[in-house]
Amino acid sequence: LADALRVNGVLTTLDLADNHISAEGAAALASALRVNGVLKKLNLFYNKIGSEGAAAIAEALRGNGVLKTLYLNDNKIGDEGAKAIGGALADNGVLKTLNIGYNKIGDQGAAAIAEALHGNA
Repeated sequence: LADALRVNGVLTTLDLADNHISAEGAAALASALRVNGVLKKLNLFYNKIGSEGAAAIAEALRGNGVLKTLYLNDNKIGDEGAKAIGGALADNGVLKTLNIGYNKIGDQGAAAIAEALHGNA
């Protein structure tokens, strides 16, 4: 799937909710996001990407200039994943919708997201 996403020039929405995607799968998708120039919405709701997968997605967000909507809710990303996403948000001016609910994010992760949003205004 990631290989196809790398060369895709048409698909703008990809819904992969509830597919048991792991950190490894998220890393593969992230590598595709780095070069994909058309995908605007990615739904990874209720998978198992964890903090490592969130970090891979975050790194891809830094260089992606088209993705506007990202659903990462219920992926067990925790504080570490939220910090990674927060760091990427500071560098990404395109993403408009981010859903990270049900991820057991604590005070540190929430603070990282809040700080990124403050600087992203």
